[in-house]
Amino acid sequence: MKTLLALLGTEVPLIQAPMAGVQGAALAIAVSNAGGLGSLPGAMLTPEALQTELTALTRGTTHPWNLNFFCHTPPVPDADREARWRETLAPFYAEAGLDIQSVPAGAGRVPFSHAVADVVEPFRPPVMSFHFGLPAPDLLARVKGWGSVVLSSATTVDEARWLVAHGADAVIAQGVEAGGHRGMFLTANSPHAPPLRGSLPPEGADLPWGGPAADLLTTQMGTFALLPQIVAAVDVPVIAAGGIADAAGVRAALALGATGVQVGTAYLCCPEATTSTIHRAALQSDAARHTALTTLFTGRPARGIVNRVMRTLGPLNPTAPAFPLATAAIAPLRAHWEKQGSGDFTPLWSGQNASGCRTLPAAELTRELSQGFIECLL
Repeated sequence: MKTLLALLGTEVPLIQAPMAGVQGAALAIAVSNAGGLGSLPGAMLTPEALQTELTALTRGTTHPWNLNFFCHTPPVPDADREARWRETLAPFYAEAGLDIQSVPAGAGRVPFSHAVADVVEPFRPPVMSFHFGLPAPDLLARVKGWGSVVLSSATTVDEARWLVAHGADAVIAQGVEAGGHRGMFLTANSPHAPPLRGSLPPEGADLPWGGPAADLLTTQMGTFALLPQIVAAVDVPVIAAGGIADAAGVRAALALGATGVQVGTAYLCCPEATTSTIHRAALQSDAARHTALTTLFTGRPARGIVNRVMRTLGPLNPTAPAFPLATAAIAPLRAHWEKQGSGDFTPLWSGQNASGCRTLPAAELTRELSQGFIECLL
């Protein structure tokens, strides 16, 4: 088995988590130049924006970097469910003086595809990571043909085994503490979850969890419970993600068998991130101690700081349409209240441990986190 350092080609096995909507190439460049693996999220970028960011990234660093995409199957629009969702949001629209009937339906995130791969191929990413499983076999073979190392997130042991069996070179063990979207793909986030994309389990195969969305809170494991179980179950390097915010967290992950770590929340207040003023203020306030998994903003469970809409509707409200269709109707409310300086309808993504979220250059934070690896070698 290749070591993670050999796979990544970095100075330390530290990955900056790709965080769509709050970063561009600048953060990835800073982390890669400091010896870690900087990541660029591609799921929310148009082809033109993706090419621009990739051009900036390759001009900004000669070190390895990672490009991330989602692998979801776009759901079939459900007019009845969309109507129920808009009915749920109607009182908030009335309060804001907005016309909910004028809001077009649609999705804000696209899965990795051959059309997207056409844009990516000239850049031949050293590393590509995926969320919600892996691309279809022919698409994955195309990525591997570029020489890219392939990573993907697992939230259960079964998901980790599936990823290895279908071509992942390393597995990211994503604990429930992690901020942003859960990488779950063999588990359903609601009875209406869209089908898997790409290399699927056999038709009719039993999935490890298929209960209602609220059950997610009791079926998903924390990082330090999940990590050693995945390490014991697979024969590829395992990367710990979720709740790691400093060198002590790095050391703890290594002690439980991880060969590397992925850190996201701690980078959100770095000057290279594009995190909004409202989001930064929340991350550095007492509110950051209270996070929850919610489907309100996109339709899939994602961890963020609890705000008004989550408290009022309940974070896992079943009327939210399937991922990523929930985004369209809530976006105007977000825009309206952000103009008033409020994050009441903003997805304030954050892990459970925001203690490392400081206004610190990304290179300096990367070096601080790297001390956890260095100290384990002493």
